[in-house]
Amino acid sequence: MMAKEIDRIRARSAWATVKESPVITAIAVAPIVVVFGLVWWLIGGWAAFLLLVLLGAGAVFGGKLLR
Repeated sequence: MMAKEIDRIRARSAWATVKESPVITAIAVAPIVVVFGLVWWLIGGWAAFLLLVLLGAGAVFGGKLLR
């Protein structure tokens, strides 16, 4: 029960940061967008999409394994 409360607090804090200063969010996300764009340009759309899916799965499963 306590872990869910901590996750809600973190999620609300993150959302408040995004709403208050979107520039910080853009700076944090910029490297991912640049890599995605480079892969799309060099290899193609399907490879970029596959990279995005793999990174997303790694973030989800990696985050769960670290807890």
